[in-house]
Amino acid sequence: MMRMKMSALCGFVLTTLLVLASARPKAGPEQKCKSGPVDLVFLIDSSRSVRPHEFETMRKFMIDILSTLDIGLNATRVGVVQYSSQVRSEFSLKTHPGLDAMVKGINEIIPLAQGTMTGLAIKYVMNSAFIDEEGDRPKVPNVAVIVTDGRPQDRVAEVAAEARGKGIEIYAVGVARADMASLRAMASPPFEDHVFLVESFDLIHQFGLQFQDKLCGVDLCLESEHSCEHICESSPGSFHCLCLPGYTLREDGKTCAAIDLCAEERHDCEQICVTSPGSFTCDCNKGFKLDEDKKSCTMIDYCSFGNHSCDHECEGVLNGYFCRCHQGYRLLDAKRCEDMDLCSSVQHGCEHQCVSTPGSFYCVCPEGQLLQEDGQSCGSCKSANIDLVLLIDGSKSVRPQNFELVKKFVNQVVDSLDVSAQGTRVGLVQYSSRVRTEFPLNRHHTADEIKAAVMKVDYMEKGTMTGLALKHMLETSFSEAEGARPADRNIPRVGLVFTDGRSQDDITEFAKKAKEAGITMYAVGVGKAVEDELREIASEPLEKHFYYTTDFSAISTIAENLKLNVCPAESQGKIEVKDPCACESLVEFQQATMSSLDKTSPLTMHLLSAMTARLEQLENQLLSRK
Repeated sequence: MMRMKMSALCGFVLTTLLVLASARPKAGPEQKCKSGPVDLVFLIDSSRSVRPHEFETMRKFMIDILSTLDIGLNATRVGVVQYSSQVRSEFSLKTHPGLDAMVKGINEIIPLAQGTMTGLAIKYVMNSAFIDEEGDRPKVPNVAVIVTDGRPQDRVAEVAAEARGKGIEIYAVGVARADMASLRAMASPPFEDHVFLVESFDLIHQFGLQFQDKLCGVDLCLESEHSCEHICESSPGSFHCLCLPGYTLREDGKTCAAIDLCAEERHDCEQICVTSPGSFTCDCNKGFKLDEDKKSCTMIDYCSFGNHSCDHECEGVLNGYFCRCHQGYRLLDAKRCEDMDLCSSVQHGCEHQCVSTPGSFYCVCPEGQLLQEDGQSCGSCKSANIDLVLLIDGSKSVRPQNFELVKKFVNQVVDSLDVSAQGTRVGLVQYSSRVRTEFPLNRHHTADEIKAAVMKVDYMEKGTMTGLALKHMLETSFSEAEGARPADRNIPRVGLVFTDGRSQDDITEFAKKAKEAGITMYAVGVGKAVEDELREIASEPLEKHFYYTTDFSAISTIAENLKLNVCPAESQGKIEVKDPCACESLVEFQQATMSSLDKTSPLTMHLLSAMTARLEQLENQLLSRK
């Protein structure tokens, strides 16, 4: 950064040395310009196109310039590098402490006489000449003078830009066949101070004549009519005009115009930009207020003033507000709310009984019957044997009080199942930033055991790694080691995922794999759950496997409507066939028979007694014949 700030000093030094070289080739010590220390490197073209007498002229050019400088390790240091198809350092910044040694070194240079790899030479100077090891000093300006007579055979623009970016001020001196576009690509701005083109090597000193009357830093801003409207900045032998912050220099190079950042869309105001020269302030439209960042706007919340008088909720709108009722209530006038009994006010269609909830309702069936898939009619279908694994979200966004509602939801689901070792098995997994099996499928064999275990589950309160939970369910929970019955038994496998927010990992892979493995997937979402993720988890048809509610208090309704019961006619699994000779089977048969006999009419009982007596008689006859 210091090198960049001292570029003006570099320009002054080099211009002075060039002028002195052209105006006073035989300068003595009394003519040396005391301009301050500088690290100067000559980069001279020694390609085959430079003829011997032209190279000698270039030697004299460098020596004449050095004669005008205050040479010394604590004053001006000089290095010389020649290039053609290769680059060679003749001496570095630290090699010679005095002028005589430098002149001797210049006179001993032998030209390379090959191609013209100017870009390679600039890269060498940047990386190998201006370094501490070669005598480069911190906080001392770096100046490179490139002398060439031809077009570069490699790219120069990029490497020259990099060198300038590192604080090296580059002067490009072209002779005869030199390409002006290449000179401008190499040189530092402004080009009128750093690019020179002469017709021949014999005229190489002419480029310094324009500074002949302005030796050693005469300040033209102080001693001339510069006509700059705002600021005049001197440069070696010249000056240029600058503008105050917030203004830009016009094409005349002297007057300044205010920069309108709003008109040029160079602002980040959300709504209104108010311009000032080179700056701006932000404002907001009516009904909005400016945020603390002084850029974005927030709608004014008229509800926060505390004078809205709404029964339930106040909803702010642009330049005002309106009242809104809680779910299950309706607005009577602009502010008052009344409860709605949807069972009495709508055609609910419940076959048995309608139960109102705030803003909704659900149907219930008499004891011993189950609500059917239409959510209205009742039937006697009992659940088939299934293996059910519930994945419940234990992330911190759920909150402890809502996690208790989740556990009650799980127990409502369990109440709708026929739980037993041979019937439906239930496993529970909690997930957050990690996954934890609360109990596997083969742990508990009654609904009461499961419900008691559910209420003892501790809340994790961390992240939401739903994808990791699906992977655990597929690979671990439905394994035979954790109680899942063998696949050849065709017992349906059902997974139920409960979540209240977006997953922090990818769910796509294992949601797909679970369904491909034949697992029927249900997705239940609450609050900030992402609908697209729930749909990705759920099995087809979605209307039977996807549930969502905005409020944890309403998940009990989902539990009532959620049908995990798979009737035998609907199940693709085989009904488990029990051994008829097993003790428990005989007991069940006896109890069923006695129950049926209790309901038989007296006439039928008389016929059965007669048939029994006849069978005993025939049996005795058969035994007597043996």
